[in-house]
Amino acid sequence: MTRLTVRLTPRGGADRIDGWDQDPDGRPLLRARVRAAPTDGEANTALTALIARGLGISKSDVTIARGASARVKALEIRGLSESEIRARMDLKI
Repeated sequence: MTRLTVRLTPRGGADRIDGWDQDPDGRPLLRARVRAAPTDGEANTALTALIARGLGISKSDVTIARGASARVKALEIRGLSESEIRARMDLKI
């Protein structure tokens, strides 16, 4: 499994991946937004579906490992390496 750090904006007006950025420590993170509100896990569900769609994998291959109630989340991606994730996401931006 590969970890992917995502900064999520719920109620962002659209379901989309905004691109790569860096956290304050200089580590890469992916910025994403979803229309769903951050209640009852709706935004998290929308995020995992968005990431799965962007990577061309099943929704069940994307899970939230850390930060379920935070804006910055660690996702676990099954079946892809870090370089494969980066290459596939670069195509979507």
